[in-house]
Amino acid sequence: MPLFWTFLIVLAIAALAFVLGRRGAVARTAGDSRQLHSLPSYYGWYSFILAAVPALVVMIMWIFVQPIVVEMRTVSALDLPEAVSTADQNAAMRQVRTVAMAVQDALASGAMTKDQLAAFATDPAPMGQALRDAGSSMLVTVTPTLYNAVDVYLGTSNMLAWIMTVVIIGLSLAGVFVAISRCRPDFRARNAVEKVTMSILVMASVIAIFTTVAIVVSMVFETTNFFSQHSWIDFFFGTTWSPAFQGQSQLGLLPLLWGTLYISFIALLVAVPVGLFTAIYLSEYATRRMRSIVKPLIEILAGIPTIVYGLFALITVGPLLRDYFAQPLGLGTSGSSVMTAGLVMGIMLIPFVSSLSDDIINAVPQSMRDASLGLGATPSETIRQVIVPAALPGIVGAILLAASRAIGETMIVVLGAGAAAQIGLNPFEAMTTITVKIVSQLTGDTDFNSPETLVAFALGLTLFVITLGLNIVALYIVRTYREQYE
Repeated sequence: MPLFWTFLIVLAIAALAFVLGRRGAVARTAGDSRQLHSLPSYYGWYSFILAAVPALVVMIMWIFVQPIVVEMRTVSALDLPEAVSTADQNAAMRQVRTVAMAVQDALASGAMTKDQLAAFATDPAPMGQALRDAGSSMLVTVTPTLYNAVDVYLGTSNMLAWIMTVVIIGLSLAGVFVAISRCRPDFRARNAVEKVTMSILVMASVIAIFTTVAIVVSMVFETTNFFSQHSWIDFFFGTTWSPAFQGQSQLGLLPLLWGTLYISFIALLVAVPVGLFTAIYLSEYATRRMRSIVKPLIEILAGIPTIVYGLFALITVGPLLRDYFAQPLGLGTSGSSVMTAGLVMGIMLIPFVSSLSDDIINAVPQSMRDASLGLGATPSETIRQVIVPAALPGIVGAILLAASRAIGETMIVVLGAGAAAQIGLNPFEAMTTITVKIVSQLTGDTDFNSPETLVAFALGLTLFVITLGLNIVALYIVRTYREQYE
């Protein structure tokens, strides 16, 4: 049974448990709910939780464990040599998955029956052509060993899927019976529901922390693997980026880091003044009607997909800068440049700065404005000397968010700045960023054990360290200025 249907069945059982638990608790008091320790709805929610949560937890654990069991049985069916490398084993498993997916699609569409599939057991050679005739695009030659492995893969997957369905539905039904038996008038249902709710909240926090730690650990592990194959000195201090999967690669970080910081700097030069001045105007000068019109229009910019910004940079901004600035000044002849990506990215970041700055400026107490104006300060002096300093921690947070967004942007850089990894001061030359090269190194049919691919993890860890540094600096600024107003 598909996983989605199993999930819906569990939810239906849990909903039924809610009704039965609530009605059962009230029925045991002869209809006088005042005799219950908790409100009737708590007995229903307790029954819902006991019917749904254990079953769903087992389902999640099963989803992670099942592929491991299936792969172990499939690898044993492949009859690989004992000294086979991990790369060769992964390649063999990819072939098995490719054929298995093609078989599943053919069976689901009716292009192949189970009897036809079983007939290939004696001679699996024509099976590849049969699957291609059924609409598959695979080019794998099916050998007897591969056929046997696919049969084990599909059989184990189907068997474990049905076992999972039976176990989960049985566990859910067991939860219903246990909950109904416990829903007596003296049962502290509210306390039990609140404990479960607290556990869910704690689990959500742990998942968030665990996810962050797992991301960092995975990047550190792969980065360590990369530095075992490539010199860290050449990576951090190299000035040439020239990956070559067939030869000696030069994987210097400095050109990518320079392009990232250069483009982000130009983007912030556009976004921070425009966004901050917009926020000041909307919060201190604009009428309520003007604010209700302008702010939604500005926030529309945040909803535009980055690919649209990239096309705007490629088709409009790039040629405009090339024809009216770069070529007349003799600074370049290409529409793809740092200035193109920086300007368009700055436009994209304006709502990040303006919306957050506007909210934090509006949060400044009105008494501070009144006190400044009462002492004879003009509105502009009040903004410069009172409001902006008081709101500076929030403004720094908005700028930090914009900087992180600029550093992690990819599509605008790909279409607007080009892919040239070089160091230069000319803003009308093509450059690239770290994120663009992460994508390019992980795209296509690559060997994930080669330094040319593993370098993507080192680049990702570098971006993480840069973002962490920005957070530390922003936290220091926030704490420093907050002390003046506490």
